Amino acid sequence: MKQFMAMLKKNENKHPPPTKLLNLAGQLCWELQSSSPSLEKLVEAMMGCKNKRYFLTNIHVVRACVSSHIHKGQHDAACRLLEYCKAEEKEELVQLWHEIHYQRVMEKHQTDVLTPLQKFRSRKRNPPPISLCPEGLKSRNYSEEVRQHLYRFAAEVTANPDKKQREGLARDMNLQPTQVYNWFANYRRRQKS
Repeated sequence: MKQFMAMLKKNENKHPPPTKLLNLAGQLCWELQSSSPSLEKLVEAMMGCKNKRYFLTNIHVVRACVSSHIHKGQHDAACRLLEYCKAEEKEELVQLWHEIHYQRVMEKHQTDVLTPLQKFRSRKRNPPPISLCPEGLKSRNYSEEVRQHLYRFAAEVTANPDKKQREGLARDMNLQPTQVYNWFANYRRRQKS
């Protein structure tokens, strides 16, 4: 840690900082992830320097900075940091984005655990920004062709297929039987309302 602080001070005006310094920052963030006071000091030092954007290319540094902000209750700052960081691990950044919003919901409801439904709602209400998902979120909807096939089956055969029918539909459309089961359950629910 002392070696890092000395290197940081020595190189604070270099653009970009030496690779050795950036690698050491990532390594320290990884090693100190459970040591809160030391990690806080490290994060403050990196975020206080002029070259902080270079440090935010390392996923370990990003994770440390985000958890530091969450620990202090600075959720907006954590979100901004994720939006502008340049780390390559987009999936992990999206997960961190969701963790920030889960933390907000837990604080709001004064709980330590969220139900799957609460997590789902949190993700729906707080989709990650384009900077984290340039290709957009993966759609969980079925193709138009699959939906038409299921609607036709529901209208012409039955809206409540038995196990054998569900398995046949799943095979025909390359789905899991549980997916077919859930689609029909949701379809019947929509018809009632």
